[in-house]
Amino acid sequence: MLIVNEQQIMNTYDMKDAIQDVTEVLKAKEAEKIASPHRTVIEFPQHEASALYMPSADLVGEVAAVKVVTIFPHNPANGKETTQGVILLSDATNGDHLAMLNASYLTRLRTGALSGIATNYLAKEDAKVLAVIGTGAMAFEQVLGVLAVRPIERILLVNRNPEKAKAFGEKLRAFGVETSYKVIEEEATAVRQADIINCATRAIDPVFNGEDLKPGAHINGVGSYLPHMHEIDVTTITRASKIVVDDLAGVKEEAGELIDAQEKGKWSFEQVHGEVGKLVVGAIKGRENEEEITFFKSVGAAYFDLAVAQGVYAKSKGQRIGTEIDV
Repeated sequence: MLIVNEQQIMNTYDMKDAIQDVTEVLKAKEAEKIASPHRTVIEFPQHEASALYMPSADLVGEVAAVKVVTIFPHNPANGKETTQGVILLSDATNGDHLAMLNASYLTRLRTGALSGIATNYLAKEDAKVLAVIGTGAMAFEQVLGVLAVRPIERILLVNRNPEKAKAFGEKLRAFGVETSYKVIEEEATAVRQADIINCATRAIDPVFNGEDLKPGAHINGVGSYLPHMHEIDVTTITRASKIVVDDLAGVKEEAGELIDAQEKGKWSFEQVHGEVGKLVVGAIKGRENEEEITFFKSVGAAYFDLAVAQGVYAKSKGQRIGTEIDV
C-alpha cells in the first residue's frame, strides 16, 4: 500500500489538477459510471463535532474509495486541525488496497474545485469582486477555485474576528496570490459590492441578508452540511433564479438552509435548476443574462473524493512519491 501524506500531496497536486479530475468524475456520474452510496454521519454533540464515512466506486476504472473525515471545530484551541481525514483507495478487480491518502487538503481542494466549476458556468464572465465570508480552513481553496476561472481584481474578507481575516489575506499573499484584498467588518458592506460571494462557515444563522445582493451576483455556499445549519437566508434562496447543487440526494438530506426554506413553504426542491454535473455535460443552461442571481450549494459527495484520490495516486506513482508499506 502506498502512503501519501498531506505535504507530499500539496507538492504534487493543485487546483488545476482538481478541477480537471472533478470535471471528469462529474461527466462519469452523468453517464451512470459512478457508484456513490449516501454517506454516514455520526455526530458528537458534546463536542459540536461529527465524523463522516463516505464510500464510492468508479465502475469503469474499477477503483473504489472510502473517505473518513472528522470535523471538530474546537480543535484549534488545542493546537489541532478542525478537519482531519484519510482516503483508502482500493482496486475493484481484486480487492487490493492501493493507497492511504491524507484527505484534509484534498477535501478542501475538491470542494474548491467544485465551486470553481460552478462559478465558471454561473458567475458573470467579467466578475471582478469576490467577497469571502468566513476565513476558516475551508475558505482558502474556495478562493483558489474562483481565481482559477474568473479575473478577480479585489477580494473582500469578512470574519467575526478581523485579525483572522487579516491572517487569511496574508496567507493568500504568501501563497502567491497577487489579487488585492481588504478586510471588511460588516457583511452587508462586502455583499453589496460583490460579484461573487463565497461562504464557508458552520453558521446556524444566515451570514448575510439576501436583500443586499446586487443583480447578477453569484453565491457559493459550502459551509452548511448538516440540517441545523443555515448559512444562506431564505431571501437569497427566493431571489435566486438558478440554484445548482453538487449532489441532489445529499443536499436534500443535509443542506439546512434549503431544507428550512422548503419546510416553511417558501421554496421547494423541485425548483433546483439541476446538479453541477448537468452544467458540465450541457444538459442544463448556466447563466443566461447579467441580472440573474445564482446560487451553488455544496454539501459534498464521496465520488468527488474518489476523483482527486485517483488523480493523486496516479501522479504519486508516476513521480515515485509516498511510502510503500505492507499491511
